[in-house]
Amino acid sequence: MTDAPRPPGETINPAPVAGWRAVFPPAQWLPAYQAKWLTRDSIAGVTLAAYGIPVSLAYATLAGLPPQYGIYCYLVGGLFYALFGSSRQLAIGPTSAISMLVGVTVADMAGGDPARFASIAALTAMLVGGMCVVAWILRLSSLVNFISETILLGFKAGAALTIALTQLPKLFGVPGGGEQFFERIAVLAGQLPATNFAVLAFGLIALALLLLGEKLLPGRPVALLVVAMSIILLSVTPLASMGFKVVGVLPQGLPAFHPPGLRVSDVDGVIPLAFACILLCYVESVSAARAIAQADGYEIDPRQELLGLGAANLAAGFFQGYPVAGGLSQSSVNHKAGAKTPLSLVFASITIGLCLMFLTGLLTNLPNVVLAAIVLVAVQGLIDIRELRHVWRVSRYEFLVAMVAFAAVLLLGILKGVLCAVLVSMLLLISRAAHPHVAILGRIPGARRYSDLERHPDNEPVPGALMFRVEASLLYFNADHVRTTVWRRIRGAAAPLRLVVCDLSTSPLVDLAGARMLATLHSELRAAGTRLRLVNAHAGVRDILRAEGLEEQVGYFGRRVSVADVIDEWLGVAGSGTTAPSGTQTSR
Repeated sequence: MTDAPRPPGETINPAPVAGWRAVFPPAQWLPAYQAKWLTRDSIAGVTLAAYGIPVSLAYATLAGLPPQYGIYCYLVGGLFYALFGSSRQLAIGPTSAISMLVGVTVADMAGGDPARFASIAALTAMLVGGMCVVAWILRLSSLVNFISETILLGFKAGAALTIALTQLPKLFGVPGGGEQFFERIAVLAGQLPATNFAVLAFGLIALALLLLGEKLLPGRPVALLVVAMSIILLSVTPLASMGFKVVGVLPQGLPAFHPPGLRVSDVDGVIPLAFACILLCYVESVSAARAIAQADGYEIDPRQELLGLGAANLAAGFFQGYPVAGGLSQSSVNHKAGAKTPLSLVFASITIGLCLMFLTGLLTNLPNVVLAAIVLVAVQGLIDIRELRHVWRVSRYEFLVAMVAFAAVLLLGILKGVLCAVLVSMLLLISRAAHPHVAILGRIPGARRYSDLERHPDNEPVPGALMFRVEASLLYFNADHVRTTVWRRIRGAAAPLRLVVCDLSTSPLVDLAGARMLATLHSELRAAGTRLRLVNAHAGVRDILRAEGLEEQVGYFGRRVSVADVIDEWLGVAGSGTTAPSGTQTSR
């Protein structure tokens, strides 16, 4: 049975390209562009703009910036990503986690000066863009894979609660306050008696409408409808006099080209902030892009995403924005609205630009409580209860790691929580590499094969012999752990051992320290009257072991020698009282 032919331009995985066309993706998809896609891309672009405008207003206030700065991010971020990104539907703009990270971190750096605040936020975006471009040049896209998904799961949940807590005072109509998570809870609890019930009722109704719209009309700009209804109500009813805070007058027109008036040396702590932003930016963007690409049957280029995100963030920094990323929610809106190519982002930017030029006056009476409701609905997606339950079932250890990241965000804040998550990921990786599992082997009943005795208690041990398998590469940082573990099992043996067999089938690499550890183990065992044999070593491993003279010491360990061969040979020697041939033939 053969697959049905695909229409022209619908190739799922086109042949790789090189040269300038690889760097500039529009040169790849524009020649294959079909006229019928233009309607889909234009509709998707307008829909994305309708979704993005109210969301970006909310995120900008979360970041501590004037609301129009969020719109600027959507306007220029998507436009420049469309020129260099590899995803066809990824939508670029401010995200809740990055907005919160910028808001709580830059506030301390700015010292209460709004102009300095905006400059630091723009400088951070430029640093993120520069780091992305450098990472693209140095091909560092794979480094982000070292950040555990389990860590990010806990971090996102903690960030969601932190973000939600910053919006609850707006929902209750109280000023709020506090620096850290639990301090904010205490402050909010003390202010609850002063709740503005008119604001609370308005916010709860907005929340209910947004949640219903998300459930019943997924991918539709329900937030825009809620924003429009709230503006009308505050404009034609007495609600405005009941303590509602509104967005106010937004500047009309497109953002000006305005590089930040600060240098990196002028702001302490901006580099760690940019580093945390690039981690969130890249991981969130690539995750969203991959999810949508898999649904549409094509692949993204993780390295090219660095260039696309770099261009988007550099543009945001030059046009009065702050760090941007690709989020799954806005990308899903773009995808479900029918976007076929990044041209939808161009249409979205055009639509946003027209709104900035002619429609900003309509947003004057937009109540802040509605923006808070939009943020609260948006951050619920950061808490993945289903995945947390799955991790709990699969690995309690991994769940504990996620909870460490979760607690770090709540106790230390967003920025320190990100850095703590990175540190935990690195420590987890190092710990696992430094303490590999050393399996003690037993014979599978009725077979000449050997497997882990701990996992298969019915396996048969061989009296007088110990077989072990290191389930990792044998390197300088884990060699002592392996040697200590083996000696602990030797000393715990019920009877004296005459043979120890090291199965290297699951050790793809052995460095000089690992080879010398095996040589030391051989000398120690020989002094105790026990013989060491090595089996199932990979070709490169055999090379380094032979270079260290291990074959002359422990005997032949060619590629055809297995644990069963060594045991059978040894048992034959034990039964006959003769000396087993050590083997002189070398096999590579």
